[in-house]
Amino acid sequence: MTADRERLVTAGWSVAVLLVFLLAWEFVPGWLGVPDFVLPPLSHTVAELGRIWGAERLLWHAGITALEVVVGFALGSLLGAAIGYALGLAPRVEAVLSPYLLALQIAPKVAFAPLFVMWLGYTVYPKILVAVLIVFFPVLINVLSAMRAMDHDLVNLARSFSATRWQVFRMVEFPTTLPPLFSGLRIASTLAVIGVVVGELVGGNMGLGYLLVFFEGQGNTAGVFVVIGALTVIGIVAYYAVVFAEKRVLHYLPSTQRIGA
Repeated sequence: MTADRERLVTAGWSVAVLLVFLLAWEFVPGWLGVPDFVLPPLSHTVAELGRIWGAERLLWHAGITALEVVVGFALGSLLGAAIGYALGLAPRVEAVLSPYLLALQIAPKVAFAPLFVMWLGYTVYPKILVAVLIVFFPVLINVLSAMRAMDHDLVNLARSFSATRWQVFRMVEFPTTLPPLFSGLRIASTLAVIGVVVGELVGGNMGLGYLLVFFEGQGNTAGVFVVIGALTVIGIVAYYAVVFAEKRVLHYLPSTQRIGA
């Protein structure tokens, strides 16, 4: 079986699974006598989507959440990567700061959301800060682990050619750590959505998290499913945006190496 045919077969099975799931969602609740307020059929959820799209400005709220996800992901990733490389280049500084970084990692990130709301009010900034805090650690840990596992023979080889410290980092250490960095970015892209939603649930007056609380208060289960679907779409788009960037940057590596660990 050729690679193209294998991909088509895999895609066909994926579509078949999706169709079975959608059909089960539409008909099984009615067959089992499940009330609509517990699990509304697919058709009712789609009808609610049409209503929310206009009446509740679903696209506008989704845009606010998507903006917060992008900003939080970008800032958290940059901060995590920068500190990860800095600590990897300075083991003594890492030894000094590691207990405090560990304490910050252990502390539940969602517990910071009310604090950020009290500091910054009902704006987009608390949501972005929660996302930054959640995104920061996966990127930091992946980069720092890659720097620790660096092949020192390559570093010594570069130094034998009189390479400066910056040249060693730019030509050896940074390229070597790119696959683990992108692995951390993949994880962080989905966590950014979680961070933003947590912030919106705690103190939001706009965004999909706000709509989630609004529909929950109304007992509108179909509306809750619509919001969950919108959040899932944002997460999928964020994840595959990272995958696309990874393929563009690491095009010279086999796909198995790009996925990384």
